[in-house]
Amino acid sequence: MNAGAPLRGLYAITSQAVCDDPARLDAAVRAAISGGAVLLQYRDKRASPAQKRANAAHLLGICRQMGARLIVNDDMQLAAEIGADGVHLGQSDGAVAAARALLGPAALIGVSCSGSLDRAQTAQDQGADYVAFGRFFDSRTKPQAPPAAIDVLVQARRQLRLPICAIGGVTPANAAPLLEAGASLIAAAAHRYARLFD
Repeated sequence: MNAGAPLRGLYAITSQAVCDDPARLDAAVRAAISGGAVLLQYRDKRASPAQKRANAAHLLGICRQMGARLIVNDDMQLAAEIGADGVHLGQSDGAVAAARALLGPAALIGVSCSGSLDRAQTAQDQGADYVAFGRFFDSRTKPQAPPAAIDVLVQARRQLRLPICAIGGVTPANAAPLLEAGASLIAAAAHRYARLFD
């Protein structure tokens, strides 16, 4: 696993609403990191390739300045181009081995596992740095995503050596059970992060 600071705490993800407004994106990301986010994931499904590159490079600068690490969602090529700290892979975004070969041994590589322990075990065996389970609650970002049971976090904590991220509809009111069940990282939209653990 990648050396460095432990992967534990808040994991901010840029929502489409803030990505569509550069000023709001900047403000949300700064607030999230000031609020304690240790990782920031740049997730933007609508911008052009050029705009994504500009946004990602800008966010990397903020992360470097404020002491967080930048993860690019889905796009290992973009992560490599800007020198991001890593990439997060969905089920159709490429293999861990390919991301590792492109980004190098120090990169953080995360894998979405929905509610599947088998997928998480495979990700660990292939050299991922963390796995993500969810959605655990109703989510505006991925309303059609299949739900995951909180018990999967308990089982994953027993079975895996990797940090575990919980995602999907997380709020200040419902985060505690996820942490108690074994989550190392709690993920939510960046604009909520300053308030997540007040």
